[in-house]
Amino acid sequence: MTVNVPGRPVAAALVTHVGADETHAEQTWSSRHERGPSPWQGDRVRPLSRRQIEDRLEDLGALYEETRGAARTGSRSRTAFLRRLAGDVRRPGFALLIAENTTLTACAYGFPVRAADPWWQGHDTRLPRLLRGLAVTGGFFAVSGIVVPPRVRTHYQDRDWNLARRLQRRLLDDHVPALGVALVPHTDTETLTAYRAWGWQDVATGPDGLDPRPSGACRVLVLGR
Repeated sequence: MTVNVPGRPVAAALVTHVGADETHAEQTWSSRHERGPSPWQGDRVRPLSRRQIEDRLEDLGALYEETRGAARTGSRSRTAFLRRLAGDVRRPGFALLIAENTTLTACAYGFPVRAADPWWQGHDTRLPRLLRGLAVTGGFFAVSGIVVPPRVRTHYQDRDWNLARRLQRRLLDDHVPALGVALVPHTDTETLTAYRAWGWQDVATGPDGLDPRPSGACRVLVLGR
């Protein structure tokens, strides 16, 4: 499922669709690999340069379509994804990682973000004092998208070798000492559940230094290295 707040930058991208055939395949996969090594350890994670991203836009669009499921996407959805990605690519410090074995299997991307960045506008930016200080000094790296197969969302989310965890950890490791930040709409419970399972934490409201203004459209999640 793509997370998108109308009129604002994309907060995060996450695939959630599982069809009937895929559900059966996942059950078979789970029974075979329950006690074995991770089937994703063989996926090679590597960055793409801006030029390489341009050369592989069609592949990235196809990945987005395939991981969403044919019943839930179409040419307009794919076009919108590529348009948002093209906008993110132009941001300073943008980074995109892909995972691949014999084919492209997943990707994740993001960029550094500061407190005054328009990326925050219209969202819930009620941060504790410590996090507000990091935002001012450029200590945040916005994870704008994670595009992974449904099984990565539903199987072994807490394992270090989970493909989403590998991708997000590599993004942050490449941007030390940044703390990961993501914006997820309050209504998108599927994405919130997956992100929390991958180690993301809510920035909870409370009396300690929080802005008392009403919350915005999105929930702020943070992730340490």
